[in-house]
Amino acid sequence: MNDELKWFKASYSDGEGGACLEVAVTPTVIHIRDTKLAAPGPELKVPASAWAAFVSVLYERCPCAAQALDGA
Repeated sequence: MNDELKWFKASYSDGEGGACLEVAVTPTVIHIRDTKLAAPGPELKVPASAWAAFVSVLYERCPCAAQALDGA
């Protein structure tokens, strides 16, 4: 785990933090973790290029996802 990461969660998460994911972005890696697990917990680490491709597909195939991503 990296304590220097700046974690954030979506504005759609509940006030208690139990129904959301947290994300920390670096130039090369997107870090994702479950807020239900005590920190430091397990992280999913996705290369930034793969994350960009994933988001691009969401924008292309699901307008509702694009709206949610733009509003997060």
